[in-house]
Amino acid sequence: MWVVGRNSGPVRGRAILRCMETPDNATEAPATPRIADQDWATASTDPQYRAAVVDLLGALAYGELAAFERLAEDAKLAPTLADKAELAKMASAEFHHFEQLTRRLTEIEVEPTEAMEPFARALDDFHRQTAPSDWLEGLVKAYVGDSIASDFYREVAVRLDSDTRSLVLAVLDDTGHGNFAVEKVRAAIEAEPRVGGRLALWARRLMGEALSQAQRVVADRDALSTMLVGGVADGFDLAEVGRMFSRITEAHTKRMAALGLAA
Repeated sequence: MWVVGRNSGPVRGRAILRCMETPDNATEAPATPRIADQDWATASTDPQYRAAVVDLLGALAYGELAAFERLAEDAKLAPTLADKAELAKMASAEFHHFEQLTRRLTEIEVEPTEAMEPFARALDDFHRQTAPSDWLEGLVKAYVGDSIASDFYREVAVRLDSDTRSLVLAVLDDTGHGNFAVEKVRAAIEAEPRVGGRLALWARRLMGEALSQAQRVVADRDALSTMLVGGVADGFDLAEVGRMFSRITEAHTKRMAALGLAA
């Protein structure tokens, strides 16, 4: 969805070329090594791939910083001291992920703030437009928004070089917020069933806003969007993009069921 746009023409063209028969007297070109089979030192010799990874790490880093800030704010809405402490622990984990990403950017000679800057406005706008009105909405927002982002980045990670892939998967480790949100939301619905309808509508709005925000971000970054549809990293044709979003949507539906909400 958000990765199909102005680059769809070239991708479609490549798909057609792949389907054409190779003449009997033609010599097939040697297979190009897959990005996923290379390390960073090898893969980053392609300047477009390097630019795409810098964008990806910049987006992830700002997302982790925003998650840290959001969890700190959500802690103010927590009904008990135990809940406040739990959110503080999660916020700390998010900030640790942020530090890992900015350290990696520094290692590859990129200024972290410059890598994050292109993504700040879109993410800030998303959080302004989806400010929760209470504790439960804050929990659902973090659970839905973070999970959709994590699913997307995991899909991308399998096509990254081995070093970048390891880092991305490490920072996507669950901080424990998912289980915490499920426990609290299900308990609230059990105590007051009509709360479920309001939170289900909220979750649907969040998913739509999250996908729209991601679409805007990627559309503005040529190297990143090209990587996602197959121009730099391998394996992303249009059919695979569709399957990817089907998987993300299916995972979202399962999470809503876990929360006790209709997707």
